[in-house]
Amino acid sequence: MGIIDELEWRGAINQQTDAEGLRELTDLKKISLYCGIDPTGDSMHIGNLIPFMMLKRFQLAGHRPVILVGGATGSIGDPSGRSTERSLQTMEQVQKNVEGLTAQMTRLFLTDGDNTVRMVNNYEWTENLSMLDFLRDYGKNFSINTMLAKDIVSSRLDSGISFTEFSYQILQSIDFLHLYRREGVQVQIGGSDQWGNITSGLDLIRKKEGADAKVFGLTIPLMLKADGTKFGKTAGGAIWLDPQKTTPYEFYHFWANTDDRDVVKYLKYFTFLDQEQIQALAEKVENEPHKREAQKALAEEVTRFVHGEELLAQAKRISVALFSGDIRSLTAEEIEEGFKEMPTFIASKETKNIVDWLVELGIVQSKRQVREDISKGAISINGEKVTSIDLNISSADAIGGRFVIIRKGRKNYSLVKLV
Repeated sequence: MGIIDELEWRGAINQQTDAEGLRELTDLKKISLYCGIDPTGDSMHIGNLIPFMMLKRFQLAGHRPVILVGGATGSIGDPSGRSTERSLQTMEQVQKNVEGLTAQMTRLFLTDGDNTVRMVNNYEWTENLSMLDFLRDYGKNFSINTMLAKDIVSSRLDSGISFTEFSYQILQSIDFLHLYRREGVQVQIGGSDQWGNITSGLDLIRKKEGADAKVFGLTIPLMLKADGTKFGKTAGGAIWLDPQKTTPYEFYHFWANTDDRDVVKYLKYFTFLDQEQIQALAEKVENEPHKREAQKALAEEVTRFVHGEELLAQAKRISVALFSGDIRSLTAEEIEEGFKEMPTFIASKETKNIVDWLVELGIVQSKRQVREDISKGAISINGEKVTSIDLNISSADAIGGRFVIIRKGRKNYSLVKLV
């Protein structure tokens, strides 16, 4: 199966500028292609990851990816998919973000000494471009009428668009031309909102290099969840690839909680499992959904890809401990990670009776309620059921000398930090 057939089976293609020509090209030879990301932040989130999963598939098929981190384009702002102007970042912040994204891309693509991937920054070939050269060498090749007709611009005409963001598609087109000349790049891939920018680049290359230049554009579909909401967003915000922003456990837990209606689609998009493996998991969803084997496979595959085996093992260990109630098997660091989003209370290391302690912290509203809960076996400390109202809690009960985990009922966890 060729790479285009693979992407079509996975439902990963939205638009192509020349579907037949691109299939013939990729069947005939190994190509260079690129995908870019602007440094609007110092970490990618999982929505950013989607086109790069496609790029990774090209890499695994033997093609040569070029990853562009837009130090130049990121400094002016992409109007795509926005109704208002972006706030300009300082160049110092842009550079910090470039470094963060470059480090993430390096971990995802430059594995096992692989030297087939090129990392580039478009600031390198634009920082010395003068305004006169920009207008004479590039601006002359762009029709205002055509630029206004692009969705990325036309959608902003009512609310307004600055010349800065209006010129974004010219800068991205210069990128494609530069990479075509210097790296032999023939394909640009991106999200569905990048179609106008990509086609502008194709037009510039053909004007500069000749109408027969073999260059192509390909976009991925906009991903929505089965309930119609945007993929990758949760009540707590975006799911980041940076483990300091979204812990590996939270990352793993997000994928493990995938809706049955979405899990097969995500397996196709975000994992490197083959058709036979995914079909087997799809049958599990159909016939044994309660086992959630597809969700477990999805969570394992994506967490392994982004964070590696060690952090995947840690995330699974936390998940198993929380499910089984075996809290004491976790380290203080794992407790901090696994309970990051759970209700947190601060207590002193002074020894106190369990009844008084829970009421003073506000975990239970009254002493009568605490006594009733204990009599019913509804309260656990660090995974062990409390059987006596005479129990005293001290720093000796804290995991790592820092944390005490209270469980009330089956699922209501609270984290108590001893200070």
